Amino acid sequence: MKLLTVLFGTFILALLGTMVFQGKPDFLFSGNLGMAVFIIFTGLSHFKFQKGMAMMIPEFIPGRMFWVYFTGVLEIAAGIGLMIPAIREIIAILLIVFYVLVFIANINSSRRKINIFKADYTGPGMRYLYVQRIPMQLILIGWTWYFGIYLH
Repeated sequence: MKLLTVLFGTFILALLGTMVFQGKPDFLFSGNLGMAVFIIFTGLSHFKFQKGMAMMIPEFIPGRMFWVYFTGVLEIAAGIGLMIPAIREIIAILLIVFYVLVFIANINSSRRKINIFKADYTGPGMRYLYVQRIPMQLILIGWTWYFGIYLH
């Protein structure tokens, strides 16, 4: 949930910045900037916490470290793409699909009590999934749809 602070904080700062420099708040820009900064942060975390992230991927998927790095790069690219109006809508659609697919890894992680930061099995478990992760996924999907598709 700490990353939601990045999302909302960036959004609010961008709204304030556009009010000061443009005379009115720019919701489309601010919403996409918030998600862009959020997803770039999560992409970078794939390189810092790669061992814990690899533990999240189900065992039947080969090349787990490849997927950790690959999805990290995809997340960074998606963040950049959200800021390019010509491709924003397709990036938002792909990002929503990504959020749904990555949720499978979150279920696996919660079920196995994986702590991605320590790369061990001391994680919060299924309660985290129900209380924090599901609501966060719904916020991310809704936010991406609203700012990347609906307002676009």
